[in-house]
This record gives sequence, structure tokens and C-alpha cells, in this order.
Amino acid sequence: MSQQQVSLPAKLINGGIAGIVGVTCVFPIDLAKTRLQNQRRGQQVYKNMMDCLVKTVRSEGYFGMYRGAAVNLTLVTPEKAIKLAANDFFRHHLSKDGKGLTVFKEMLAGCGAGMCQVIVTTPMEMLKIQLQDAGRLAAQHQKPIMMSPTKLVATNTVLSRSYNSGTVVSAPRAVSATQIAKELLHTNGIQGLYKGLGATLMRDVPFSVVYFPLFANLNNLGKPSPEGSSPFYWAFLSGCAAGSTAAVAVNPCDVVKTRLQSLNKGSSEETYNGVVDCVSKIMRKEGPSAFLKGAGCRALVIAPLFGIAQVMYFAGVGEFILDNSPLNILSA
Repeated sequence: MSQQQVSLPAKLINGGIAGIVGVTCVFPIDLAKTRLQNQRRGQQVYKNMMDCLVKTVRSEGYFGMYRGAAVNLTLVTPEKAIKLAANDFFRHHLSKDGKGLTVFKEMLAGCGAGMCQVIVTTPMEMLKIQLQDAGRLAAQHQKPIMMSPTKLVATNTVLSRSYNSGTVVSAPRAVSATQIAKELLHTNGIQGLYKGLGATLMRDVPFSVVYFPLFANLNNLGKPSPEGSSPFYWAFLSGCAAGSTAAVAVNPCDVVKTRLQSLNKGSSEETYNGVVDCVSKIMRKEGPSAFLKGAGCRALVIAPLFGIAQVMYFAGVGEFILDNSPLNILSA
């Protein structure tokens, strides 16, 4: 029991560091995923992931690819820490008899981890999506204006960075995550930050149910013996493979979640009254293929995130930090 108490803070540190490093590396791809998923048929601004990134850099600069990164980095530390540590916690308690976990118990542990995670995930995704999608809305409103050269000269400088993109204004309005959060809390209370909670649960619980058992079994294949541990590279590859597989499997839920959490809509973009309404409207107006929008981007985002997470666990970064902390050194 004391070992469990000592290892839990280390697991939280490992998960947090993995989240920070992973998000910094793959955030531009995540931004492209959000913008591609929010596109409607007949209103495409971006052709694919590379086209989205190139146009983002041209219109918003290099740091435009990191719009919404601050809130993600702030909240991804507890989010990843909760997810990874909760899975270990549930696995520990489900294997009290000392035997290996069955696949069902592994899935149950993953389910519990996913449910714990959404406490942090939902507000984080809510704020991040508003900031990430602002450039797409500005670019969409720019398209009809470009047909008129005389109007283009007067309005071009205010289009790409405006968050409230319903009309063209005389100066760009820079809106931060803090401002968005304050406005949501003022108008809708705490439930405003948890809009799309049902869709987030639909995405994150099945993701964890798929990811954690798949990673555990892939990782076991690389162990030289039942008591040993898999090599560094095998843990990384297992994390990448399990992460990308789970990401693609739940991508339809991610599309629904992104649409529900996008507060600002482009011209003629419909609104949704919940998960069922969103699914039916997407199916009717855009077809089944719309649920796979951004699937490639999402796989490219999730794979290294969880590969890096397993590297942090393998390297024992959290354990090293705790072992060399001032309090631990003084007590030794």
C-alpha cells in the first residue's frame, strides 16, 4: 500500500510531462483537425491537413498554428495525469487476487479512467476549439469579399484574426481563453464550460476502453519474460499503435463533440440541439464520410502523445524527480 502511495505522485508527474511535451509537438496538427472537422460541404476553406497548415501560416503567422495552445498546455497536465494514473489505479484494484487482468477487466479500468478524465477534458476542449476555429471562420468570410477588389483593399487587414467573425469590423478583436471562460460563466454558469459533456464522454470513454487494453497486450508482446519489461522502443511503438487505432475508432464521436462545442458558426452553418440532432443532421446533409473528417490528423496527434507518455513511464522521470526532491533528500 505504501508503494502505491509513493508511485501515484510519480505517475501523475509522468503523465503531466508527457502531455506537455506531446502537445507542444503535435498541436498544429490538432488545430488542423479541428478546422477540417468543422468544415461543411460546399464551404470548404481547406483541402487537407497540409493545405490547412500552409494557409494558417500565411494568414495568421507561425504562431497562428498554436492558437489555443496556452489553455491546452495549462489543462493537459492534469488531464493526462488523471487519465494515466486513474487507469493504473483501477487496474491495481481490479487485480487484487494477484492474477493477470482479463480483457474485460482491462476495458473496465479504461472505462473508469475515461470517465475521470472528462472532468478536466470538457472545459479544456470547449475553450481550445473556440480559439482554434477562429481562423477558419475568418477565412470563410474572406472568400466572398475577395470577389470585390475595391472592398478587399479596405477590409483585408481585419479578417484573419477576428474571433467574432459574424461581420467585418474596423479592427481585429483578440479574445483570450480567459475572456471566453468568463463570458460562458456569466451567461450560462458552470454548465457553459461543460457544453458537449455527453459527446466528450462518448469519445473519451470508448477511447480509453480501446486504448489501454490494446496497449497492455501489445506491450506484453515485447517483454523478454513475464516478469521483465519491454524495451524502450517497443513501449513507444505500442503506445503509438494503440493510440492511433483508438483515435480512428472514436473519430465519429470526436466530430460530433467538435461541432457541438463550436459556439461561433460560419455563414449558413446549422446549429445543433444535442448529440442525436447533430448526428442526424450530419448524416442527412453531409453523409457518413463526414464522421471521418480529421481522422488522419487525429491519429497523427494521438499516436505520439501516448507514445511519449509510455516513454515517460519507461524512463521513470517522475520517480527520478521525487527521489531527488529537496524534501526526500532531507529526510534521507
